[in-house]
Amino acid sequence: MILNEKLPGYLLGKYQLIGTVTFSVLFAVVFLNLYIPFSETAWFELGDSAMFSMTLVFITISILILICSRMLMYRSKSVYEMTYLAYIIWCAGEILTISGFYTWFTTDITLQQEYSEWSVFTRALRNVAIALGLPYLISGMYFAIIDKNNTIRLMNYENVVTDEPAKAENQTQKITLFDNSGALKLSLNPDNLYYIESDDNYIKVWYTDSKGELKQYMLRCRLKTIEESFKGSSLIRCHRKYIVNLSKVGMLRKESDGYVLDLENEAIPPITVTKTYTDRVLSHFTEQSPLLEPMED
Repeated sequence: MILNEKLPGYLLGKYQLIGTVTFSVLFAVVFLNLYIPFSETAWFELGDSAMFSMTLVFITISILILICSRMLMYRSKSVYEMTYLAYIIWCAGEILTISGFYTWFTTDITLQQEYSEWSVFTRALRNVAIALGLPYLISGMYFAIIDKNNTIRLMNYENVVTDEPAKAENQTQKITLFDNSGALKLSLNPDNLYYIESDDNYIKVWYTDSKGELKQYMLRCRLKTIEESFKGSSLIRCHRKYIVNLSKVGMLRKESDGYVLDLENEAIPPITVTKTYTDRVLSHFTEQSPLLEPMED
């Protein structure tokens, strides 16, 4: 179930969290200005008045609550892996906290006692859910789109009209890297790609250039997204940190604690195959060479 899956890293990045809070605050201010004339329980006022001071105090404390919450969320990622469900509960907690704060502020500070606390709270909960829930959703969708643009794609040029001579079938595909704006940054022949390594919120693409020298290209992207882009190709995940081009594997070795891949380039250290991905890697070699037995040390 998707609610129990790990939350994408792009939702927990420092700049993403700052952007979410900033956008949410701006959206909430606009929403409140549009909502005040139609509300029976709203006491916000703009201008030179005592209520204007109360309004500033409430908004300032509410912003501080959001900032503290998001700072805690950012630090929590080093302690445990947040799931979609945990993120939703966390956001709901922020909405409940600010709704409760508004209720207390309304009944005890501004002394607006025409309505019961429960009545004030339910209306506040509805309005805060709109004022924060919508920007949370929009921000999440925006950052998801950006993350998608940071995807390595396996492009097929077989049907592209060109005046170049026809190439072999395995040369009709290119691995392409795009930046945040969707601009093409790097195009590789799959035969030159060795492996992709996860590095926190980035990935490192290891390949050889036209001179045969081993190079790396860093891109802000999740390895999970890359894995989905390469389904059905020789690029297979073998470790939580690595996706390997199995066509560039020189030897598959079985050691006491599992399997190890030796790539054809001697400058690349051996890459471990973890138990989670062992069957997937072995099945690829079995399909390619049914009579091939993995070598044991």
